Amino acid sequence: MARILIIDDSQTDTAVFTGMLERNGHQVLTADNAEAGVEACKRDLPDLVLMDVILPGMSGFQATRVLSRDPATSAIPIIIVSSKNMETDRVWGLRQGAKDYMVKPPAERDLITRINALLDAVP
Repeated sequence: MARILIIDDSQTDTAVFTGMLERNGHQVLTADNAEAGVEACKRDLPDLVLMDVILPGMSGFQATRVLSRDPATSAIPIIIVSSKNMETDRVWGLRQGAKDYMVKPPAERDLITRINALLDAVP
């Protein structure tokens, strides 16, 4: 069981992701904006973060950059899960420090497979 932080301002998407993760044995933490998500990540040190891009205030790209450059959180893998489906968005997200990029809505099996692969790769 991993502790996974969902940073997403959509209550619907958060509920869907929470259901997927809990069905697969994970504990879920949530934040509805990037600033709260960055603070929660620093405070709770989850095993993985699911990050939306379009958020009020700081964007998910900015939050990913902040977390990936902070020594306290840089080892926590981030998967960006966004409705932005352009290749430039994916490349930019990975350049900000995300370990993976998925387009909403992801298939449950695909999401869990990618989460498990990243969790297995963490030392």
